[in-house]
Amino acid sequence: MRRFAFLSGLLLSVALAGCQTAKRPAPDTTIKTSSIVAPEGQISGTEGSPFQMSRDTRPHHLAGRTLTVASIHDLRLGDKEVILSFDDGPIPGRTDRVLSTLDQFGVKGAFMMVGEMAELHPELARRVAMEGNAIGSHTYRHENLAALTFDLAMKEITRGEAAVTKATGVDVNFFRFPYLADSHKLRAAVAMRDMVVMDVDVDSKDYFNTSPAAVTKRTMDRLHERGRGIILMHDIHNRTATMLPTLLSRLEAEGYKVVTLQFKKSTAPAEMASL
Repeated sequence: MRRFAFLSGLLLSVALAGCQTAKRPAPDTTIKTSSIVAPEGQISGTEGSPFQMSRDTRPHHLAGRTLTVASIHDLRLGDKEVILSFDDGPIPGRTDRVLSTLDQFGVKGAFMMVGEMAELHPELARRVAMEGNAIGSHTYRHENLAALTFDLAMKEITRGEAAVTKATGVDVNFFRFPYLADSHKLRAAVAMRDMVVMDVDVDSKDYFNTSPAAVTKRTMDRLHERGRGIILMHDIHNRTATMLPTLLSRLEAEGYKVVTLQFKKSTAPAEMASL
């Protein structure tokens, strides 16, 4: 059974690796941006986090503040602030390497898990959560929700949320649309479920069959253009796990700070999510 589960997970990860661009609908090729620049002097959040202690004893200069969010409108980043987000996992041999690198640099990420992958690798999914990373859902089977009816899309969303919650043992507070293919109606429905939609500012395009060095350069080039933002990566790719130490070293050397996300349930009625 363990061998079957591993092979099933490997086959699913291969399928995900090949679908990042093939199914992305034409109207959704533009990266959706959510990290609004915070007005000067109005950046909120507390420094540090109970999970930000690292087993590495070297001084850390990359870890930034903890940002508490209740809705997409709270995702306000200052200059040279980034959020590290990882889609499609977890998968052994890669997600665990990503976790080790984050620990080495004393920072946390936001992991948007595919429900089926979390079911196949619950121990690894739980480790992601227990190490203080933000947990999100990426549907159950990585379906293109824009191509489904609303009811079928919601079924895929809720099934994925339930699978990730069961595997990690924690609430799922964030959500990312596969292929970034969404609609206003679906975004509002996700918000009603007390999940914050994670859009993308900097696409590493690590799903392209290129070298780790090329992924790092592409990511930094795009980040230099924007100055801040949510970085999209995928923890199912070997090249991503390989390039991550170099990317984080570059971010640290250039004075960037990695923001840790923390969710706080809103007491206000959920609003229609807008771009």
